Formats: sequence, C-alpha cells, structure tokens
Amino acid sequence: MTAAYDPAAPYDTVAVQYAEFVRDIWDDHPLDRAAWTAFADSVRGRGPVADLGCGPGHLTAHLRALGLDVFGVDLSPAMIELARAAEPALRFEVGSMTALDVPDASLAGILTWYSVIHMPPAEVPGVFAEFTRTLAPGGHVLLGCFESDGGPVTEFDHKVTTAYRWPLDELASMAATAGLTEAGRMYRAHAEGERPFRQGRLFLRKP
Repeated sequence: MTAAYDPAAPYDTVAVQYAEFVRDIWDDHPLDRAAWTAFADSVRGRGPVADLGCGPGHLTAHLRALGLDVFGVDLSPAMIELARAAEPALRFEVGSMTALDVPDASLAGILTWYSVIHMPPAEVPGVFAEFTRTLAPGGHVLLGCFESDGGPVTEFDHKVTTAYRWPLDELASMAATAGLTEAGRMYRAHAEGERPFRQGRLFLRKP
C-alpha cells in the first residue's frame, strides 16, 4: 500500500527559510493589504476568526493588528512552533482545514491565503463544506490563490510542494454548492520576483 501524501512534511523541512522569505513579502502590495482590510472590516467584533494555513503566523499577527480576535491553524508542526515563538500572545494550533476542531457556526471569518492551492482538487469541495459548517451565519471567507487565467485547474511546480492554479469561477461554483455566496473578487498581476501567474482573491459569505 502506498503511504498517504503528507503535505505538512515539505513545509516542516523548509519552515525556517519560508518564515524568513515571507516576513516582509507583501509590504509592497497595496491591493493585498486592501483585501485583508476589507475582510477585517467585514468580521471585526463578530467573533473569532481562523487563519487556515497560517504558516509562521505573519498574517495572523497582521489580522490581530487590524482588530480581529484571530487564531492560526496549520498542518505543519514546525510552522506552528515558529508562529508561537514569534507571536506568543496569539493562539496557534496544528490542524487541518478539512477537519477543524471548532464547533459548528462558531467562526466569524476564515482567511485561507495560498493554502487551498495545495489541496488536491477532489478534496476542495470538502474544504468549502467545512467552511460552511464552522462559519456563523453572515460569516466571511477570504481566499487567496494563484489564478489560472481563465483556464482549467492546473498543477504547477511549486517551490515547496505540489500546488494548483485555480479559475476563480470554479472555486466560486464549488463554494456555492457548499452553501457560500460570492461577495466579490479581486485580481492582480504578479510582481517582480513572484511566479508569473495572475493572483486571485475570492470573498465569500455564509448567508
């Protein structure tokens, strides 16, 4: 029997290097900051927010600075260890976005920033179902990904582990099937030093 693929293992291996790489990576991207701010404005004061695939916690900390009651979840124990060391005042947990250890309808918001990209396409509908289960009515999701420029889902050679580019239309359709409505979307061109792919941001809401 073939052993199940463990997506956390590659990130455990490069955790320290990755944390250094992403520390200031989005400082020069005002559109990304605008997306995080819009998300924060939608969920602030309404309850806890989960940063799924939080890595070393840099965006978790940013959301806390924007006034959110936020905690981070990541599959990689090494990433969680770094996040706890960097942000000891915040809560970080090892866990999977397909089986979150939170009650039904308990979250005001979910950030998943370049973490769904590592899910095999067949598992993504289950991810959205878990978002629907855990979000309170009126809760919001902000999803960031590499966009496929309108083409099909496309696997590409990510520097750490297998990843996929997604058309936002397909992600929005899967989310709708799971009970989430599209609240908006954004695109931006790749910046210098980034993969030469268009970047997509999808805003979702649980009615």
